[in-house]
Amino acid sequence: MNDNQLLRYSRQIMLPQCDIEGQQKLQNAKILIVGAGGLGSPAAMYLAAAGVGQIIIADHDTVDLSNLQRQIAHRNEDIGLNKAISTAQTLNALNPDIFAGVIKQKLLGDELETEVKKADVVLDCSDNFTTRFAVNSACVTFKKPLVSGAAIRFEGQVSVFTPGLNDSPCYNCLYTNDGNELQNCATNGVIAPITGIVGSIQALEAIKLILAIGKTLTGRLLLLDGMTMEWNTMKFRKNPRCPTCGNDNSANA
Repeated sequence: MNDNQLLRYSRQIMLPQCDIEGQQKLQNAKILIVGAGGLGSPAAMYLAAAGVGQIIIADHDTVDLSNLQRQIAHRNEDIGLNKAISTAQTLNALNPDIFAGVIKQKLLGDELETEVKKADVVLDCSDNFTTRFAVNSACVTFKKPLVSGAAIRFEGQVSVFTPGLNDSPCYNCLYTNDGNELQNCATNGVIAPITGIVGSIQALEAIKLILAIGKTLTGRLLLLDGMTMEWNTMKFRKNPRCPTCGNDNSANA
């Protein structure tokens, strides 16, 4: 670590939970972020600022004027540009020490599994059930920690799934794949700062996972009501009949 890096990360290094060894862990880490919208933008920017060495951003969509109200990694001049490219440009400008990789197409099938397998932590910042369940399944297969977030209207939620550790549940234990699509911002709206709060929490949980510190949101769903500014936590357990991670053979009966 050079002198500039020591200065850049000095406020983290002085924390006993991080110090130089922890900062080096961040520099050596690789995080996959699926979705470069309202959640992926702040999550990616805080992870880059914190010094995570490799951040891979996957998003097939392009920047639209309506995105700029909350998707803070993008600028007016980025309209029409692929969101993963726009985000990578923002991260490189924010911290030239890190590597920001780009996946410009939908991350599905074998390519999704390949990218999940290479990552140390995966952040699901998408806005649809199909992607969420696919990402969850790949994380369960390769036992990769998954930090999942969602935001709509004035509400937000975050949870962490750590397959193979502490009998952790997976996303499918919490939500059943019944074919009903999640509500999204395009049809229900969202207040801008909620996405920032949720994305920032996702970044924090990812850093805690990399540093192996604190207590993550594994087995807990953190819920925020922005209208009343009330936080609630719902605990949940691994479902032995879960079609994704369950070990009860009767699940398929």
